[in-house]
Amino acid sequence: MSWNTFGRVLRFTTWGESHGPAIGAVLDGCPPGIELSEADIQPFLDARKPGQNKFTTQRKEPDEVRILSGVFEGKTTGTPISLLIENTDQRSKDYSEIANTYRPGHADYAYDAKYGFRDYRGGGRSSARETAMRVAAAGVARKVIGEVEILAYVAEIGGDRIDPANFDADEISRNLFWCPDAEAAKRWEKLVDDARKAGSSLGAVVECVATGVPAGWGAPVYAKLDSDLAAGMMTINAVKGVEIGDGFDAARLTGEQNADAMSPGENGPEFAANHAGGIAGGISTGQPVVCRVAFKPTSSILTPVASVDREGKATEVRTKGRHDPCVGIRGTPVVEAMMALVLADHKLLHRAQCG
Repeated sequence: MSWNTFGRVLRFTTWGESHGPAIGAVLDGCPPGIELSEADIQPFLDARKPGQNKFTTQRKEPDEVRILSGVFEGKTTGTPISLLIENTDQRSKDYSEIANTYRPGHADYAYDAKYGFRDYRGGGRSSARETAMRVAAAGVARKVIGEVEILAYVAEIGGDRIDPANFDADEISRNLFWCPDAEAAKRWEKLVDDARKAGSSLGAVVECVATGVPAGWGAPVYAKLDSDLAAGMMTINAVKGVEIGDGFDAARLTGEQNADAMSPGENGPEFAANHAGGIAGGISTGQPVVCRVAFKPTSSILTPVASVDREGKATEVRTKGRHDPCVGIRGTPVVEAMMALVLADHKLLHRAQCG
């Protein structure tokens, strides 16, 4: 069967296709009595929506969300919250040339192999269009975890990394790349624009930090906070890798280097470092929860690539239409969304067991 639902206590299900009439989500398990309106959700959708600059897809979607259920007199009722966004700028004809051809690196062949047919208009369910509903659902999740602040930013594009010495959180909202390093953002303008003009694309790494997460969220074995974070991030389109804390770099450290030394503090232990990314044994430690997410280059490119058609014959494919030259840029709000959804679910799981 196909899984379209994520979460345990706070569960959300998304539905709809890239070129269908609408996309939507149903969020179940939200506690009652939380103040909620479309205005609480819309700013996060505005950050993700397409067509905002030349470095993203030129599809124009207002992405205006409607709450259809689960809210009465401005507060959640504890019943399922239904969210809807209408699609208004589909151009399905752009995909007619790939109706019988598979785009290498895309989900085209895998979908066809599973279902025996596929919706080639924008990729159907495999389109990043689906992630708008995660962002909408996360707008509700953020209200559940009001004590937590979440910040995501692009740390690398096309192999060009930011300089940690130049990190400025205020800079993230000043440029088009969600980049905390002003010098890197200037370099990326040319890097991404050159790829766009060449009909190609670039990958990216997005880092996400959640502060204010108390110690104790998570579980020791099959509901580890870090395993659910990794699973959630890997469900995002084009994501091919996730690291928690130091991630793979931890394998290059010694035990004493990797240990987050502790000392007594007024409000519990104080840590000298955060190599673990705020999670130990699957449970939050009270430190910032840190993860990094690797996005592959967009597969829909104008550069011709060798492929096969549905009859198995050799061919060459180039994808027309409106596509992100670096999908990781618009993926940044989606990474924040999955962080919020996972943390909210674990807050409610913790409350259910420990009160």
